[in-house]
Amino acid sequence: MASIFDRFKSLLTKNAQQTAQEYNRAIYNWLGESVVWNPENNDTYINEGYRKNATIYSLINIITKAATTIPFQIYEIENKADYKRYKAMTSGAIDPNILHKSEILKKRALVEIQDTELHMLLDRPNPSQSYNSFITELIAFGKLTGNRYIYGIAPESGNNAGKYKEMYVMPSQIMEIISGGIMQPVKKYKLQYNGNYDIPAEAVCHIKDFNPYYDGTGTHLYGQSPLRAGLRSLTTNNEATQTGVKYLQNQTARGVLMSEEGDINEVQAQQLKDKFRQAHQGSNNAGDIIITPKKLSWVNFGLNAADVSLIEQYNASIKDLCNIYHVPVQLLNNTESSTYNNMKEAKKALYQNAVIPELCKIRDELNRWLTPMYGEKLCIDFDFSIIPELQEETDKIVNQMSQAWWLTPNEKRTAMNYGEDEDNEIMNDYYIPANLIPVKDMSSINEPEQIDIEVDKLFKQKIPAFHDAYTTQEEAEQRAREMGWDGQGVGFHRHTYDGRTIFMPFETHDEYDDALQNDKYHYGKPHDEEQKQMSARLEKALKKKADDHNESVGDTASKRTTVRTLYTVYKRGIGAYRTNPESVRPSVSSPEQWAMARVNSYLYALKNGKFRGGKHDTDLLPEGHPQSTKSNEDDYIEKQTYGDYPQSATNNAKRVKNWIEKHGRSEVRGMTEVGLARMNQLIAREKLSLSTLKRTFSFLSRTKGGGYNKINPDYRDTPWRDKGYVAFLGWGGEAMLKYAERKLNQLD
Repeated sequence: MASIFDRFKSLLTKNAQQTAQEYNRAIYNWLGESVVWNPENNDTYINEGYRKNATIYSLINIITKAATTIPFQIYEIENKADYKRYKAMTSGAIDPNILHKSEILKKRALVEIQDTELHMLLDRPNPSQSYNSFITELIAFGKLTGNRYIYGIAPESGNNAGKYKEMYVMPSQIMEIISGGIMQPVKKYKLQYNGNYDIPAEAVCHIKDFNPYYDGTGTHLYGQSPLRAGLRSLTTNNEATQTGVKYLQNQTARGVLMSEEGDINEVQAQQLKDKFRQAHQGSNNAGDIIITPKKLSWVNFGLNAADVSLIEQYNASIKDLCNIYHVPVQLLNNTESSTYNNMKEAKKALYQNAVIPELCKIRDELNRWLTPMYGEKLCIDFDFSIIPELQEETDKIVNQMSQAWWLTPNEKRTAMNYGEDEDNEIMNDYYIPANLIPVKDMSSINEPEQIDIEVDKLFKQKIPAFHDAYTTQEEAEQRAREMGWDGQGVGFHRHTYDGRTIFMPFETHDEYDDALQNDKYHYGKPHDEEQKQMSARLEKALKKKADDHNESVGDTASKRTTVRTLYTVYKRGIGAYRTNPESVRPSVSSPEQWAMARVNSYLYALKNGKFRGGKHDTDLLPEGHPQSTKSNEDDYIEKQTYGDYPQSATNNAKRVKNWIEKHGRSEVRGMTEVGLARMNQLIAREKLSLSTLKRTFSFLSRTKGGGYNKINPDYRDTPWRDKGYVAFLGWGGEAMLKYAERKLNQLD
């Protein structure tokens, strides 16, 4: 029983605590600016949670690893109303049944853009971190402390003044808030590490979890850690683990061996014990038959109530911690309840309830704090459509609807809650499954070029080779003129894809590809001052990479590189993206990004002597490098030029030139700028490099395969108007094709 003194002491203490709280509130309201101390014990959450508890460590790693697989994208807002609806639809857990609806809204509201300053900042937030490590650190601090702090550093002067060029995740446990007073915005932040450092409020993006605790001193300004609610479960889990370790370290005998024929002395007992150890202990003696000279019996010690309770408490604490972090317990390698089906559902629940809400919270705060300084209409978003666990239901619906040919497109849209397209008449007709031609237009089945079907934006975006795709011939021809070829090769060609006919600039796709690779044209935009600046930026970026790399490797010749070599790697990356887009990872959204990733991979292999993944550009690695395929013989062959091609190839080129001089470029069509250069080389009997021979063989073999090595009967009297035949002759014709093939075989 407590004494009077103890009761009096307790009363004084209680009054003192109450007085202190009232004093703190008064000071906070009176001063208007003061440090708001974080009541959360973040050190406990970090040390006792992530650093010492295997369950918490696993849960946070599961969330962060899943989150980093979802790529970010940058868009320009076109429709604010649809954008608001899209944000509302994706602000919480995304149900697979509405995923396709949100994607439709997204396509109507946003247009993806590439290669902005914001892209570069997010790809590499600071010199020591990639996007992956940055977002991992940000999410992990949030899941441990309920607070995520991003510190942005911007130049004070120059063209980029006010724009963040570096971003850092600040450790939550050493950040304090300087409040501007009750119900006032945050004044600044204080970093407590080897001293106190003030950080302006506008330079910090504070992403916090909901905190209902409001005591009038500003503690509500901090987010509440999930582990505050799960502190008892965390403590139970740690104590159960520690108790289990001590039990295993100090466990007693597991049973008693008893004699049924009377007592045995200590010597006999020890002899029997040693005999059992020698004969029956160890893996080699497991399951062996026991033979004893006397009748013996074994009494086993089972688990007592405390032991059973310990196991139950441990398992219950794991389930509680999983519930707190919205991670299904099956993902913790819980074999008791894991099957193929519920593992699939568990992964789906992980994305729906843990990953997507976390990324949406980060997305919304970055769009509030970061994107306005780079453009008012810009926004950051994540591509949730690539999550395979959320695709199954959508795929089922789409497949079912695609096979229902007896329904009109508008009926299908209504069934999927997309709404009718009232402005497009063809949406109210029936389509046969073969090639999606309206039934009433079956007469045109052999004339697909007459069907004017709109080429949607998604089609152009997904297939880089069809970037300039149009619905009419006139649009395609106009595009060819815009590309700056002075009437040469102006025209169109058509492709049929998925039952749709599209029209593209130039008379052949090869001419279009040549235009894309020519310096006069760059990814669908005229080559103006902006493009020149872009090229200058590329050169500057590659030069910096080369200089930094060479400085790090020193004078080792087999590890050094040049800007020209890096540019070659970059161009190969551009070409690989265009010619083989299905090999590109979903997270890569542009040929430039793919090309620069190839440059970085090449530099890594050059410095470390091995590639991170697949090998590429080994022929560009210096001689002596362990991965280099270059040899003295290769260098010799590469540096050689070849001028022993037949005179008949030269005569073919002269024939085309005579046609041009006689009839003019407007009549003699089919020669691109690259083709004209090759024609003049052959006429002048210039020696051709190995790379030129390879390209010549590639072009002529493709052209012959298309039947352009022969005159079209329609142009028998006017062969200079046969564009394919003109291009074939201009590159040297059949004679040059046979020579190039023979020479390349010899060199190989």
